[in-house]
Amino acid sequence: MNENLLGIIAGVLTSISMIPQLIKVIREKNVEDISLLMLLVLISGLSLWVWYGFMKDELPIIVSNSFAVLVNISLLICYTIYNKK
Repeated sequence: MNENLLGIIAGVLTSISMIPQLIKVIREKNVEDISLLMLLVLISGLSLWVWYGFMKDELPIIVSNSFAVLVNISLLICYTIYNKK
């Protein structure tokens, strides 16, 4: 298997992994079981992967992690909107 194809498949799978959680939060308007610290650490890590992708000029890393950053920022926005604490 081509290494770029492997990277793209891995990136797609990890990038879409949080979409079911985002959909659930939007439908239920409930973020009680979401950890703010986990979201912040995950967004930070994904952002560093994007930076690394730019440094290495690796499009699969850049695209997949950029998408994952956007999904998780959306979840963070929902967290701030729906957090009842």
